[in-house]
Amino acid sequence: MEADIDAAERAVTTGIREAGVELQRAWRGQITGAGLGERLARTIRLNVYPRAGQSIGATALVFSRASELVDAFDRGVTIRSKHGFYLAIPTAAAGAKGAGGKRITPGGWERRTRIRLRFVYRRNRPSLLVADDACITGRGRAAAKGGRRRKDGMLSGAQTVPIFILVPQVKLRKRLDLDRAANAAQARLPALILARWREA
Repeated sequence: MEADIDAAERAVTTGIREAGVELQRAWRGQITGAGLGERLARTIRLNVYPRAGQSIGATALVFSRASELVDAFDRGVTIRSKHGFYLAIPTAAAGAKGAGGKRITPGGWERRTRIRLRFVYRRNRPSLLVADDACITGRGRAAAKGGRRRKDGMLSGAQTVPIFILVPQVKLRKRLDLDRAANAAQARLPALILARWREA
């Protein structure tokens, strides 16, 4: 009987782990296949319990360290500003990231560049936050234009560069189907356990 219990514990624990690995791979594959990038895919993690040893009550937890973002693409959600105004979407001229590698914001961009942003309302089109008296650097980012002003007050070669596009909300299209992969892994679990039991 002890031998049978040991075999059952090994079979269940190994089967649970294999099902968890399959699900982790499937979720990561969905994320990269949807074009959401390797970085987001690597947030999908797997924990198997117990951490050490075997148990007939073994469990596997597959989860994301960026659960809110993954869930948004799994369900397809509408994102609105927390304060009821606009969502500020950075253009290429704003740069990829803000200070400390964090998400770039209009206030953070102004502090980093020391350039004031100007609001431009556009009827029936997204409004803008633009930088006046700016130029585009070789890296494609906006920066303050140097030089002297002409008699009319204009800086020679200066541009008005759109830095943020302002929209009231953004609808994320459903790009993942995590439940389908989870259900497939769950359906395979009895066969995985049985295969390992027969090997014991």
